Amino acid sequence: MILEAFNFSEKLAEYWESFLENSPKLLFGLIVFILFFFVGLLLKRTFKRIITKRATDPLLALFIGRIVLWAFIIIGFVSGLKVIGLGDVAGGLLAGAGVGAFIIGFAFKDIGENLLAGVMLAFSRPFRVGDTVETNGVIGKVLALDLRNTQLKTFDGKDVYIPNSSIIKNNMINYTIDGFMRYHLDFGIDYGDNIHECLRIAEETLNKMTLILQTEEKKPTAMVFGMGNSSLTLRVQFWIDTFDPEMSAGIAKQAVMVKLLEAFDKNKINLPGDIIELKNYNDQPLSQKVIS
Repeated sequence: MILEAFNFSEKLAEYWESFLENSPKLLFGLIVFILFFFVGLLLKRTFKRIITKRATDPLLALFIGRIVLWAFIIIGFVSGLKVIGLGDVAGGLLAGAGVGAFIIGFAFKDIGENLLAGVMLAFSRPFRVGDTVETNGVIGKVLALDLRNTQLKTFDGKDVYIPNSSIIKNNMINYTIDGFMRYHLDFGIDYGDNIHECLRIAEETLNKMTLILQTEEKKPTAMVFGMGNSSLTLRVQFWIDTFDPEMSAGIAKQAVMVKLLEAFDKNKINLPGDIIELKNYNDQPLSQKVIS
């Protein structure tokens, strides 16, 4: 037992002396890794600033910045191993990267697929941060694009993370990419009302609203859209500027609806409800329950 304890002490002393002897290399290797890490951070911020100025879209800048940072972290890790004296290990890691990528490619196929899809989305830029999009049955505003997912914020407050490859493979609707969006509202008009007068009142009311667009190409309109059992369907269409941070579909629809209802009420235009017709084929008296 004494001999074993003595041998253990000798081994421990040898390890300690070896550590002290190689500590400058370890320290220098750590410094190299930290240097590459901070250079990566600096370049990430620089790329973000330059690309944001030229593209006016932070989505691409954020994505490229993350790729640059991770590239410098990997280079710094390999360089640190070489400085320490583990060049063979670093060479082995690089040499085995091809085989490892082949093996890992099958195990992490989805990760690689989402990464490539993220690169395609970042450069093709079918959407920007803040755009309202619909994809994979989800509608929301784009918050971020990372190496694997695209983050959407739905209008009921949910954060949805959709794999990038799923967006590439499926249809996507961007509602706000050009800054314009058209909405419509339907009103039931009594058959006895003057249709031309109803259309005139609706268009005059819409033309006075500064909340919606009034350009020649985006002028609000009113039309007879259909015929129901008890009323005609009057449809009004209007455009809003989606780049306006204080504007939303809900605000615009509510304002248009209130103004039109006030105008119809002021001009004595009836908005009838549904008419239900009861037929008694056997000439039997209807029960009180049915009548009520």
